[in-house]
Amino acid sequence: MSATDNPFGQVLVALVTPMTIDGEVDWPAVERLMDDVIVGGADGIVVSGTTGETSTLTDSEKLELVRVGKRVAGGRAKIITGGPSNETAHAIQLAQQSAEAGADAVMAVTPYYNKPTQSGVLTHFRMIADATDLPMILYDIPGRTGIPITYDTIVRAAQHPNILAIKDAKGDLTEVSRVLNDTNLIYFAGDDANALPLMSIGATGLIGVTANIAPHAYRTIVDAVNGGDLTAATAAHQSLEPLVRATMTHVPGTVSTKYILHGLGRIPSPRVRLPLVGPEDAEAAVIEDDVARVRGIEGLDLSNFRPDRNAAAGGALPRIAGTTR
Repeated sequence: MSATDNPFGQVLVALVTPMTIDGEVDWPAVERLMDDVIVGGADGIVVSGTTGETSTLTDSEKLELVRVGKRVAGGRAKIITGGPSNETAHAIQLAQQSAEAGADAVMAVTPYYNKPTQSGVLTHFRMIADATDLPMILYDIPGRTGIPITYDTIVRAAQHPNILAIKDAKGDLTEVSRVLNDTNLIYFAGDDANALPLMSIGATGLIGVTANIAPHAYRTIVDAVNGGDLTAATAAHQSLEPLVRATMTHVPGTVSTKYILHGLGRIPSPRVRLPLVGPEDAEAAVIEDDVARVRGIEGLDLSNFRPDRNAAAGGALPRIAGTTR
């Protein structure tokens, strides 16, 4: 599939959802962060995905994130709704409501916890894809969902006219190559560390967590790959390694990313909703140590990084619980 056929972009940010100390969505901070990553080079934003704490957002919050994203982006970036649910009926409802709210695309994760057969997985995806005219990204992350999307299921799903892409957090480069050979799917790296490795074998781009902090560096990688400059792409990839380690290896990526963004003064609070909690002292120490090892990331100034362990401690209960409907 050519770049002109890609309705999503290449540098997509799996956006965190900034919150107040009380665990309510901080809408002004959401707007600032959205604008920040777009200015930094993102051409797509995934809202209310795993990183956005979809499991503890209400449906009304998820839809408002789409509306706010469209307003802030103003045509500069695509707004993709994440999740949407492990219940097919609910996923269909959210996809339709997101389309009405202005979403440019849907990203649908493998049904988690229920652990359906591959026939059930395929039916789930097809019914969501049938529910709107929006292009859809499959999200394959067996470490969170308990089951993979198998090769055969991916190939069958790819025959649906609205299923155009897959976010791969499985990390099987052999399977990625096989699917790229056998389908026209657009591939996005779903593990930050694998952005360049997957692009080197034909993936289109990434849907990244660390891109909340350093979107410009991922823009550099993507543009370098597009231009055939592996040296520049590799240099940016290597400079990102300690930051990726800081965000993705010690605590959930949402927690570490908010901790770092708050330390940089880019969001007012690092608060997450329970059952997520901020890093404990030992966890915060290794995050801070990794950040201290970061050198030479273009567009990222860490000289004023001031992490606040006390502000990040614990988690919050919002006023309204996230509900199935």
